[in-house]
Amino acid sequence: MRHAGRLGLVLWVLIMAVSEAPSALAGKAQLAPVGFRDLVGWTEDDHAAAFAAFRRTCRTLGSKGAELRPAQGPDAALLAVCRKALASAALSKAEARSFFETHFQPFAVTPATGEGFLTGYYEPEFHGSRTRDATYGIPLLDRPDDLVTVPQGETLPGLDAGLQAARKTPRGYEAYPDRAAIEEGALGTLAKPVVYLREPGEAFIIHVQGSARIRLTDGSSMRVAYAGRNGRPYTSIGRLLVQRGEMDLETMTLEKLMGWLRDHPEAARDLMRQNRSYIFFREARELAAHEGPIGGAGVPLTPGRSLAIDRSVWPYGLPFWIDGTLPFSLDRTEPLRRLMVAQDTGSAIVGPARGDFFAGTGEAAGSQAGLMRHPVRFTVLKPRTSPNPLPNPLP
Repeated sequence: MRHAGRLGLVLWVLIMAVSEAPSALAGKAQLAPVGFRDLVGWTEDDHAAAFAAFRRTCRTLGSKGAELRPAQGPDAALLAVCRKALASAALSKAEARSFFETHFQPFAVTPATGEGFLTGYYEPEFHGSRTRDATYGIPLLDRPDDLVTVPQGETLPGLDAGLQAARKTPRGYEAYPDRAAIEEGALGTLAKPVVYLREPGEAFIIHVQGSARIRLTDGSSMRVAYAGRNGRPYTSIGRLLVQRGEMDLETMTLEKLMGWLRDHPEAARDLMRQNRSYIFFREARELAAHEGPIGGAGVPLTPGRSLAIDRSVWPYGLPFWIDGTLPFSLDRTEPLRRLMVAQDTGSAIVGPARGDFFAGTGEAAGSQAGLMRHPVRFTVLKPRTSPNPLPNPLP
């Protein structure tokens, strides 16, 4: 489950508009219909890989309780396309491309104000222990019993509208303790450790990413998955370091950030506490070793095909065509033109043209994810109300 986005901040702003937009987009963006022929690189993509990710999401789409963080509900048209996908076996690249062209219409997304952007995230892999000792002393905590998650778009009596979780007490609902208070022991025995890590910076990165693989001291491994958050707003510590002049945005990498946190333990503790958001975890025993972490939609993520979106704007399961840049180092990039599927969300993923690219698991994926802060065009594929018998012709 993705918790938050990263650093970048620029996006292509499109021009056209449509007369009607879904209510969730009202005042936030306009949609302009385009043809598949207008999507540069469309014919070269691996549509079979995108179809597999779409079909996996369809298995739980609309199922009550399946989502870890509920998003906009899928409409009847999307559910109808999902039924067709589930009735199909695995498709070839050509067949999958035909499926998307038949059942979807692409729309360019134009933000009403500001800029959208694409960042990356990943599943970290660190060493840890199920028991505390001199090496492993930094806990990841499980979900406390008194934590109440506020449903998307709702509020609780007596609670600030900007908070997304609360503490239930005999007196009513209260704001949940922030990161500093929790680290100082405010929860007592309400939240038990799931696993212990070596460094506060490692735990913080897992909080930001929302999942991890942990290599245990006995040679085995475990997976941890998002189980809830304290509902406090997210603050990017990378952005704070840039503002303070400790680093510059152009050369910041995940390795540099982790190194700074390790080399400045006291300053790092104070810096990390500026992010008042705190994440709780569970051991994800159900995941096979080859599967990605669980996303907000409740299904395992697929590297390079899973996209985190603003859950207040979009439903899970929608395909998005992404046209931007894929970095491999500070000075090496390639075009990113790919069909992705909305399967996740994050507290910093805010806006109709804001996305987070799931890069995969481990160090290499983390390096790439940390570099992703590039301009990108967003095109949403909306289900047709009736199948298109003649998909848009392509040259």
